Amino acid sequence: MSHAPPAAGAAGRRLFTLLLAGIATAAVVGMLLGLSGLFHEKVPDAAAGHAAPTGPAVAGEIAAVRRIRRPRYETAVGTVKPVHEVAVAAKILAVIEEMRVSAGQPVRAGDVLVVLDDEALVARQRQAESAAGAAQAAADRAQLDLGRAQRLREQNAVSQAQLDEAIAAARATQADLLRAGQAVEEARVMRSYATLTAPITGIVVDKRADAGDTATPGQVLLTLYDPTQMQMVASVREGLAARLKVGEDVPARLENLGIECHATVREIVPESQAATRSFQVKVTGPCPPGVTSGMFGRISVPLEEESLLVVPERALRRVGQLTIVDLVADGRTERRAIRPGRAIDGDREVLAGLREGDRVVLAPSGKTAP
Repeated sequence: MSHAPPAAGAAGRRLFTLLLAGIATAAVVGMLLGLSGLFHEKVPDAAAGHAAPTGPAVAGEIAAVRRIRRPRYETAVGTVKPVHEVAVAAKILAVIEEMRVSAGQPVRAGDVLVVLDDEALVARQRQAESAAGAAQAAADRAQLDLGRAQRLREQNAVSQAQLDEAIAAARATQADLLRAGQAVEEARVMRSYATLTAPITGIVVDKRADAGDTATPGQVLLTLYDPTQMQMVASVREGLAARLKVGEDVPARLENLGIECHATVREIVPESQAATRSFQVKVTGPCPPGVTSGMFGRISVPLEEESLLVVPERALRRVGQLTIVDLVADGRTERRAIRPGRAIDGDREVLAGLREGDRVVLAPSGKTAP
């Protein structure tokens, strides 16, 4: 009885393994081709060239994306300052007896602000008044002597030289009397310097001394300003300053108060600041409530017009971090993400995502976008 060689059995098993691997590979390839749609009917070329929208049908008011032209502005930062600001300073060397106001206190023109020690000034005024009295007496005596000399001269009882001496004496006493009167007026004025009054109606903004301090000539004791007349002082670069004219109206904004208004160019300082290469422009306008000196603001300098693409605000919706619109195409809608810009009178600037003439669906009137 004979047996098959061992080598022939091993070759058969290898052939069977390779056959099974080939069948498995073919099955996998066929499954992938079927999933890719190879064995399905192709879409006709005419339909593939322009696929119809698959979104819902249009429902609601429709508006077109349009292009508008509007003025363009460049802003310049500024600071609110008073038009009328007064520094109240001492004119004499004296001790402050009374400080009758404090920072932030409103005052009226003529109100007493500071009282200085005037004891020495009172004594000087009394001395001047006494000297004036003596000068008046001397002038009166000289006038009597002159009258007597004139009568005696008419009778040839005195010489002409004696009459001339009487006339000169009378004139000298009159000059002395005038000088004494001026000294009294000077002493009165100096005494008035001891009482400092408000030159304008306004608000005390800064107090730099207190009772008991010694005031020196020229030392600023108080600062006050008129709150009803304010201005904004803005630094405008050289290229923009040339576009402005005195009397021109420009838009202005007070950032802290959120107030926008129109202001009038009151003054353009004709000197450029070397550090910033800018000009100081002062604008004034109606003073809204709450405006104080030192507030931050901006003015807008008009430039040439700009072209903007806008869409009604009611067409926008927020979905997460995206701003979307419902775009109308072939009677149906499709969702489109856009990049919005500035709000402009009920419209919104479109920076990207839409073209002029595109139509969008608006939300119902009175409803805000979610």
